[in-house]
Amino acid sequence: MHSSLLLNQFLQESGHIRTFLFSNYRYQRSASERGIIDVPSPGTNRKMNDLSAAPPPANFRHAAFLQSASAIENAPSDLGWEVAFAGRSNSGKSSAINTLTGQKKLARTSRTPGRTQLINFFALSDKQRLVDLPGYGFAKVPLAVKKKWNQQLERYLQHRQSLRGLVMLMDIRHPLTEPDQQMLGWAVTAGMPVHILLTKCDKLKRGPAQNTLLTVRGQLSAHAELVSMQLFSSLKGLGVDELGRLLNQWLTDDSVLEANEKS
Repeated sequence: MHSSLLLNQFLQESGHIRTFLFSNYRYQRSASERGIIDVPSPGTNRKMNDLSAAPPPANFRHAAFLQSASAIENAPSDLGWEVAFAGRSNSGKSSAINTLTGQKKLARTSRTPGRTQLINFFALSDKQRLVDLPGYGFAKVPLAVKKKWNQQLERYLQHRQSLRGLVMLMDIRHPLTEPDQQMLGWAVTAGMPVHILLTKCDKLKRGPAQNTLLTVRGQLSAHAELVSMQLFSSLKGLGVDELGRLLNQWLTDDSVLEANEKS
């Protein structure tokens, strides 16, 4: 089935296809030549508590491990500004986080892909965090374990108040797999801005890589208000600066403070 049709089917079955909070988002145009489209800023539907001012831009080189959590209940206090990274096992998620932060071993990979069940939190400041979500879609994981992880991921995306945006990583050679579309469906349902990194783009020549970017963008055009994308290569360092600029838009957005004052 065509990817966009499969995603829409998932949203319809979830009963949420007409409940998106698009009107709560602002958009900024990026001039990047590598394919970042209009980037959605965090929505004002997520309220903040006891924070009087947005933080300054984060220095990703200062990222430090904060804690791991096996469930949302064990996560750090739901305050501040948080951006999560999600992707299939072997999508290059850990490599992207390490490249962004300039630290080779900050985000560690399991020797057995798909076995890591922990949500890992990294502090950028006392108000800002990066979050490494468990990899999904690995075929050898027992069905019961998959179901448990899916429930945790869905709850995190739909109920974590400090979450400002989701970075989804997809191997450019295999984008928009069914698990990717399920994750994307949860995020869109929650009114969550999503930025897709088409990783390992160094594996393709420039022309085919750009064609894949355009194809994925076209397949997700119905969700352009929430979903943006770019090419990315941890090996070549391609797209790192663009990603950093986007994350700092999310990590310094003050619209949530304005919404909190009005509520």
